[in-house]
Amino acid sequence: MVDQTLILRKLSELEEYLGQIREFSSVSAEDYSGDWKTRRIVERTLQIMIELCIDIAGHIISDRRLRVPVSYADTFKSLAEGGLITPQISDVMEKMAKFRNIVVHQYEKVDTEIVILILRKHLEDFLLFRDAVLQMLNDAKKGGTGKVWGSGLEI
Repeated sequence: MVDQTLILRKLSELEEYLGQIREFSSVSAEDYSGDWKTRRIVERTLQIMIELCIDIAGHIISDRRLRVPVSYADTFKSLAEGGLITPQISDVMEKMAKFRNIVVHQYEKVDTEIVILILRKHLEDFLLFRDAVLQMLNDAKKGGTGKVWGSGLEI
């Protein structure tokens, strides 16, 4: 059984970081690219948020004995293949994982427009992932495993 306390703690951290990064959701591309402090705060916070999701996914994959992912992005494919999240959530989180890799390994190549797009249109995707995990935990408490988490559809 997955360590629910650990997962819930990580989800709580995710929500805390999400609240913090929302302060930057209206920053303009010009202001963002011209302020190294803002760039550092936003990119590092997004990195931490994505890593929290990857870590949560890893615990679930291990617990459910799903296919071992070959990359961070593949982590979310494994969850979708196991019927644990929707393909839509998987697609978004795969892109987030790839973005995280750019931030970590190629800092000078971070595209300002992608960061602004995430800030303006994709912060809620973290909540979709959170909700899918919470639904999975709730379903597991009830002894069921027959839902694609994050969709509410029976399989």
